[in-house]
Amino acid sequence: MRTIAAALILFPLLQAPGNQPPEVRARLERQTVELRAILRAAPKSSLEAMPIKVTPPRAGWEMAMVSWVASDKSGLIYLLQRGDKADPVVVLKRDGTVVRSWGKGMYVMPHAIRVDPHGDVWTTDAASSMVTKFSPDGRTLMQIEVGGQPSPCNNNFCSTTDIAFAPNGHLYVSDGYANARILEYTADGKKIRQWGEPGTGPGQFRLPHSIQIDDKGIVYVADRENGRIQRFDLQGTFLGEWDEYGKTFGMSLQKDGIWLSTQPRRLPNSAPGWLIEIDRTTGKVLHYIESAGNHGMEVMTDGTLLQAPGRQDLKLAGYSDRIPQMYRPPRLPR
Repeated sequence: MRTIAAALILFPLLQAPGNQPPEVRARLERQTVELRAILRAAPKSSLEAMPIKVTPPRAGWEMAMVSWVASDKSGLIYLLQRGDKADPVVVLKRDGTVVRSWGKGMYVMPHAIRVDPHGDVWTTDAASSMVTKFSPDGRTLMQIEVGGQPSPCNNNFCSTTDIAFAPNGHLYVSDGYANARILEYTADGKKIRQWGEPGTGPGQFRLPHSIQIDDKGIVYVADRENGRIQRFDLQGTFLGEWDEYGKTFGMSLQKDGIWLSTQPRRLPNSAPGWLIEIDRTTGKVLHYIESAGNHGMEVMTDGTLLQAPGRQDLKLAGYSDRIPQMYRPPRLPR
């Protein structure tokens, strides 16, 4: 019952920008001005933007909003989408050819997709609390029902947001829409611990929306509505935070950096924002890219960035909603 009670505290904190008190809006505006100043002084990335194209495999096939993106070591791209005219999980080649797809009937609100170090595919459902592990060809290998969500589920957003993989093989799940916690599981799905509660202090959250773990065992949590990235050790001990980079929706590790898919806190979701690469040691900006429709993101093995749901001003075959974007090094052939 404590988890559901915490959810009832959390919901009032997730106010739309226009409904916030004047003093809160003024503070968020100051933070946006400061973030823009940081980015003006930072190097702009040379990565070139282009849409992630798709060739519909049959007449009537179409994806709606793509919530999240992932990739494997071979360069295949994994999209997790929310429409009913295609399977939720869609696997593409770079040229847009659909290699395979799966997941029809398995989701209420598909949210995040990740590929683990062994090449298996994981997804989260923001309504059902289900975390599912698939083989690369779409066979269901394991399901974890996180549980602890309130009923009814408000707008089908009351549950798990993302998953990350620790060096020891353990799984870490962010459960953010109604709860404010991180859960740790063994590789075979046994729960070990959880931490977090609603609030603004260290180890407290207002919608933990994305999670990553580096090779040193540092856990990065995008505390979205608090506008910060909190850092922890594998046991949940608070190590520090970065609170200057806006409202972060997604994260992805790259070498000594971590990329953030973020936007100004004072603006509604899907407003124009940035992909920002942060030095994991210093917390300083390494590069940034202007972007729109920020939610899930991924860094491919060659340094190409993938971002979804993407731009609203484009229309392409195979999509009925925003168009996910690819940001690729100029040296790569198109």
